[in-house]
Amino acid sequence: MIEILSPTELDRAKEAGTLVANILHTLKNRATVGTNLLDIDRWAKSMILEAGAVSCYVDYAPSFGRGPFGHYVCTGVNDAVLHGLPRNYALADGDLLTLDLAVTKDGIAADSAISFIVGESKPSESLAMIDATERALRAGIAAARPGARIGDISYAIGSVLSDAGYPVNTEFGGHGIGSTMHQDPHVPNMGRPGRGYKLRPGLLLALEPWVMADTAQLVTDADGWTLRSVTGCRTAHSEHTIAITDGEAEILTLPTLTL
Repeated sequence: MIEILSPTELDRAKEAGTLVANILHTLKNRATVGTNLLDIDRWAKSMILEAGAVSCYVDYAPSFGRGPFGHYVCTGVNDAVLHGLPRNYALADGDLLTLDLAVTKDGIAADSAISFIVGESKPSESLAMIDATERALRAGIAAARPGARIGDISYAIGSVLSDAGYPVNTEFGGHGIGSTMHQDPHVPNMGRPGRGYKLRPGLLLALEPWVMADTAQLVTDADGWTLRSVTGCRTAHSEHTIAITDGEAEILTLPTLTL
């Protein structure tokens, strides 16, 4: 299903996007050395419920997971890049943490992910990998204009990731979003320009470049959810929900909070 949102629905999407972004901003500021992943999940739950929103994850049970997910935020540490199931783990100095959050507010969903280093140690290779996903995300957003095609976005994202030296996995990528979290069209992180669905104003997309340092192969953790790099290398993931407009795409998942 591909949804084209009305102006009223787009206003609600902006509210959902701001909420997601502000929660992620708050979680990042609270995630310090010694913070337990289960505490991060509890904080996310509290903020979602306080805002009158609904988690897209708690009851989520797709074919690729051992569902339902049962938690409120995905927490991936180091080699865990996607669908990180919160667990009893205390963050260590230098850990690379990815937080991925999706909520529905007033019937419209928004989805975003951030990766960052915890503590004072800042491994240069990890910072470079995070930067590559963020640059790829910006390139994908710049390509998301009315009349362009999904392949144009995928090509822009994949070109940045490949030029940075990272293998690209196309099994999981971006997606349409609207009244539900995961919709068509699929937006792989590598593609050919001029191919695929033509973008129209009112379409919402969640773009999510993610990479693993030295492999494109994933392995599923024993928890049935967390996807890790098969080599144990570090990983990074960045994501925004955007709206296709008559001109430049609008990023809906930008925080309004400040430090």
